[in-house]
Amino acid sequence: MTTAHVKRHFLTGLLILVPLGVTVWVITALVGFMDQTLLLLPEHWRPERLLGFRLPGLGVLLTIIIVLVTGILAGNLLGQRMLKLWEGLLNRIPVVKSIYGSVKQVSDTLLSGNGHAFRKVLLVHYPHPEAWSLAFQTNVPIEVRDELGGEWLAVFIPTAPSPVNGFYFYVKRSETVELDVSVDMALKYIVSMGVVAPQGNGSNSYPGD
Repeated sequence: MTTAHVKRHFLTGLLILVPLGVTVWVITALVGFMDQTLLLLPEHWRPERLLGFRLPGLGVLLTIIIVLVTGILAGNLLGQRMLKLWEGLLNRIPVVKSIYGSVKQVSDTLLSGNGHAFRKVLLVHYPHPEAWSLAFQTNVPIEVRDELGGEWLAVFIPTAPSPVNGFYFYVKRSETVELDVSVDMALKYIVSMGVVAPQGNGSNSYPGD
């Protein structure tokens, strides 16, 4: 077996094992984090005390139950009143108010069925006028819209390979290019750093093609 064959087989092995290893690592970390919810139970009710050994993953079931029960309770009139009292209490605590309010607005936008987290996928000039970057159109605050007018868009430019970080800008509508690409597909482009091949219908092209 030549050196070239060894190198090719080694790279093939990496391409198979690296995604698998990262997936297992992420799932293990999530399960381990959710298992911490078992600490909410009284010590004599915890699975390792009842079974005599630790069984990973039971915290996932408890987390799902807690989320479902919370949703059910918040869906009735009494639960809504309790939620308003709880939020009112948090909003009276200076530092907690800012953190909780910001996180709640983001989660409401991302998780609400009628919200619009990312409306469209765009191309914008960044980081200089001769370059283009993928961006997501978001919502322009009323104060900014009144000041700048309707020809400006709010965009979030994510960084690769971690799309949770990025930059928030206001750009002129005329200086953007709308892409016929879903938000999910655009996120795959960013996470893969462009390795994922485009699967669109080709109705839109990148500037300069």
